[in-house]
Amino acid sequence: MVNDVAYLVDFGPGVVRRANAAFLDKGINGLEPTALRVAFVTHLHSDHTVGYPDLIFTPWTIGRRVPLEVYGPKGLKAMTEHILEAYRVDIETRTNADGNQRAFPQGHEVHAHEIAAGPIYKDANVTVTAFATKHAMESYGYRFDTADRSIVVSGDTNPTQATIDACHGCDVLIHEAITPAALAARPEGFQRFASKFHTTTTQLSELATKAGPKLLVLYHYNSLSADELNEEMRAHYPGRFAVGRDLDVY
Repeated sequence: MVNDVAYLVDFGPGVVRRANAAFLDKGINGLEPTALRVAFVTHLHSDHTVGYPDLIFTPWTIGRRVPLEVYGPKGLKAMTEHILEAYRVDIETRTNADGNQRAFPQGHEVHAHEIAAGPIYKDANVTVTAFATKHAMESYGYRFDTADRSIVVSGDTNPTQATIDACHGCDVLIHEAITPAALAARPEGFQRFASKFHTTTTQLSELATKAGPKLLVLYHYNSLSADELNEEMRAHYPGRFAVGRDLDVY
């Protein structure tokens, strides 16, 4: 959030409803659904994108009047085109002579921008730089530079030097994590997958020590408890950290 403008990273299930909860419960005006206008996607796995139709259509049907701007890896344009085609009948009926969105049809439009590593977005509030990460498909993390803060979001990734370089003493690093114990309890196939494409708390402690964020926030930890993660991180990481919870504000 910068000057009451929201910059979303990823859009999993329930994204619009949780944004609305932050608006209602926390008073964060920029997360009122019709204000959701700019988003960045780290990669195209379903748990990061199944809220995309919701993000396109729900704000439009309640009043968003401008296109959605979305930035992400190759494949984003095709995904966007297929979603819009899947909802073609809905769009047509809402924008015809009797439709309740006929006065602002552009609110369902999406400008999908496929990116590469480097600066990808800039406005009066923020400069956004993408950096390549290591996941099972093309994937990016994002650094947001504002007038008073720098925030880095990892997305799903194995530890990378690019993440360390992107933070380099940033104010906030938001990074995925799984404990070694939780990983060891998973099926062997997932363990092999995670060893290539995810980050354990031990690895994250080493990465964050090198990156030097003022605050490290753990996220995307699935069914793990905050107590498990706190215990793991306290054992290995001397810096300031928090385990992210839904609707927390930092």
